[in-house]
Amino acid sequence: MIKMKKSCCSCSSILFALFFVLPLILISRVGFSRRPLWISSSVIKNGGNGHGQLHQKNEDLINPEIRHKELMNVIKNGGHGHEQLHQSKEDLINPERRQNKELINTTCSAKLKKLEGGLARARARIRIYVKNSTQTRDPDYTPQGPVYWNANAFHRSYLEMEKLFKVFIYEEGEPPLFHNGPCKSIYSMEGNFISLMEIEPRFRTRDPEKAHVFLLPFSVTMMVNFIYDPNSNDASFINHIIVDYVNLISAKYPFWNRSLGWDHFMLSCHDWGPIASSHSPYLFNNSIRAFCNANTSEGFNPSKDVSIPEVNLLTGETKGLLGGPSPSRRPILAFFAGGLHGPIRPILLDHWKTKIGDKLNEMQIYEYLPKTISYQNMMKKSRFCICPSGYEVASPRIVEALYSGCVPVLISDHYVAPFSDVLNWKAFSVVISVDDIPDLKKILKGISPRQYIRMQRRGVQVRRHFEVNSPPKRFDVFNMILHSVWLRRLNARIRDQ
Repeated sequence: MIKMKKSCCSCSSILFALFFVLPLILISRVGFSRRPLWISSSVIKNGGNGHGQLHQKNEDLINPEIRHKELMNVIKNGGHGHEQLHQSKEDLINPERRQNKELINTTCSAKLKKLEGGLARARARIRIYVKNSTQTRDPDYTPQGPVYWNANAFHRSYLEMEKLFKVFIYEEGEPPLFHNGPCKSIYSMEGNFISLMEIEPRFRTRDPEKAHVFLLPFSVTMMVNFIYDPNSNDASFINHIIVDYVNLISAKYPFWNRSLGWDHFMLSCHDWGPIASSHSPYLFNNSIRAFCNANTSEGFNPSKDVSIPEVNLLTGETKGLLGGPSPSRRPILAFFAGGLHGPIRPILLDHWKTKIGDKLNEMQIYEYLPKTISYQNMMKKSRFCICPSGYEVASPRIVEALYSGCVPVLISDHYVAPFSDVLNWKAFSVVISVDDIPDLKKILKGISPRQYIRMQRRGVQVRRHFEVNSPPKRFDVFNMILHSVWLRRLNARIRDQ
């Protein structure tokens, strides 16, 4: 992995932009493409019963006038899609050239049909598995219990993913902006996933014709670190890089234009990820976007986008972070320590802020901890760990709580918790609204000891899905992110004609 130091805009970054970024600024060739066909419901949460019911937009039934306008917009915005709509003059003059193109298109279409056939059979196997209520024993881990919406469906889907799923990574772009990312920061999942995906032998394919999805390997965090000038307050250069990269791969390869980005995905843990993606309309509206900042008020769409956990790995590993005392050895009812970021935390501290040195208070709520008090030890002494949103909806405290055996208390607006397609968060966490903050202590005290012990043990059970490993281990956070992407692809059907 290439290690890069954080820097702001300077002579070196300007030279970097001139020699590495500007060559990406190419004119896009966005050609005519058909829309994918969506399946009615999620395979996991609803047990897979809706997989065979395709809600198709039959192209024969589409209003021709609307279709014509759509095609004209593609040409107008992409600039060079004409040859996809009409035969070129060279094709009319040279029949052999036309026949060769038709042969290539037929071959590509056959390969896509083979991929779609494999996905259809996987959906069928999941439906049968769920219908028969059978459970396969797994040597590593067998999902079970109320922490899952449907443990059997998740397990079968996961096994199908391991058997079939292939990801193609575009090789265009150079580090540090591409094929790289931070691994020792609050944005560590961005760098960890990209790095592990690059060396992953099971899921990565070098043949794009065999790929179910395509990864756009840029890092928004690295763009902020190396390109953004904080004195300028102008992030437009980041937006241009992403748009230019999409234009580059859409001109060089047929796969983006084939689906208008439906089978492509990006991943970002930086707060600016959602906004940066919005400048490429197809990326924003069609592609799978995996974000830590899964905020529905900023365009996050749970039916196609993926919420991933924010993991703050200051050392790059989880050593010393996992585990904690039993429930009976946790004297603190609730704990929080953090700055007054965003609109929710000031409300929390207005009601529950603890005076420094008040060790008898069950509610240990601080703006900043004294240097003599260990943050990790406080979490391990607490029964509930408060996880309010800051400037953005995601909080690394959720994963920190699960790591330390503390029951997370989620306080946020418009936040979609990680892996919600699979995990039933209310089984192992407390979810309250901002309006309930004045009653926080009453709500937590109202949870019986028996119920708390159940929630705490379930949190320990699901912790494996949030653990970072190198190399990856089955059912860990890397594989759970991949499974979330797999689900979106499994629930869609793409056709070439």
